[in-house]
Amino acid sequence: MHEMSLAENVLQIIEDTAHKQGYTRVKTVWLEIGQLACVEQASMRFCFDLVMRDSIAHEARLEITDTAGQGRCAQCSIEMPIAALYEACPKCGSYEIQVTGGDEMRVKELEVE
Repeated sequence: MHEMSLAENVLQIIEDTAHKQGYTRVKTVWLEIGQLACVEQASMRFCFDLVMRDSIAHEARLEITDTAGQGRCAQCSIEMPIAALYEACPKCGSYEIQVTGGDEMRVKELEVE
């Protein structure tokens, strides 16, 4: 379950930012998770709650925003939305699709005190 290490990384980002900006409590965390990021949202929510215990983000609400997958065909150069890795190009049928978006996860915003 790599969501546990992802949640730990989110906590590290929160703590580093808190140190730099001087806040003492996080009320809400907005994560942006790409459709192709291979992150199970239910597992992420569970791990987030565990990791945030006894931290400045204890009892913080987790809001997740989905971002669509995007790709570009190496053969015919069209850009397209993609829902899964290794899909064929709808125009030429090639499987040489380069992912151009939707494969990342990032902390988008924090509500702090």
